Amino acid sequence: RVIDGDTFLTKSRKHAVRLANVDAPEKRAKGGTKATQRLKDLIQGKRVEIHTVVRDVYGRAVASVKVSGKSVNKAMSGKTSR
Repeated sequence: RVIDGDTFLTKSRKHAVRLANVDAPEKRAKGGTKATQRLKDLIQGKRVEIHTVVRDVYGRAVASVKVSGKSVNKAMSGKTSR
């Protein structure tokens, strides 16, 4: 389940995953709906590879994420300017 343009949940993880080096607008902020939909289009219903870089203060994995060998972080970083 996608939470916003840079954070999502998986069935197999207790805490959410946040895309490393991506600063997407929050869901209700300007551009937030578009960023959230973009991330849904990229990952929802697909098998994702998650490579945790670090955990944040909320316990989320800050990670590099790939789908079919393509970087989700890279795809989102050029599309989420505030």
